Amino acid sequence: MAQVTEWQAKDIARILKAVPRLIDLPAKKMWLDYDADADVLYLSFAKPQRATNSELRDDGIIVHRRGKVVVGLTVQDASTR
Repeated sequence: MAQVTEWQAKDIARILKAVPRLIDLPAKKMWLDYDADADVLYLSFAKPQRATNSELRDDGIIVHRRGKVVVGLTVQDASTR
């Protein structure tokens, strides 16, 4: 896994542009992992997720639940969304 060692101003600007959407999400804590080779974004809203059920939606997103609570999402083809 490559680490980011030097951020450019454009990288920080892109993150700041996303801030209003991020703080509006129902989850206040989340963990992100992106697999560039598979183009899959993993979002976890609980660590560990310990999902008891997963559902593949028609749009290619997998919703992971523990009971009725959403504990994570797997976003396929993430770079094109």
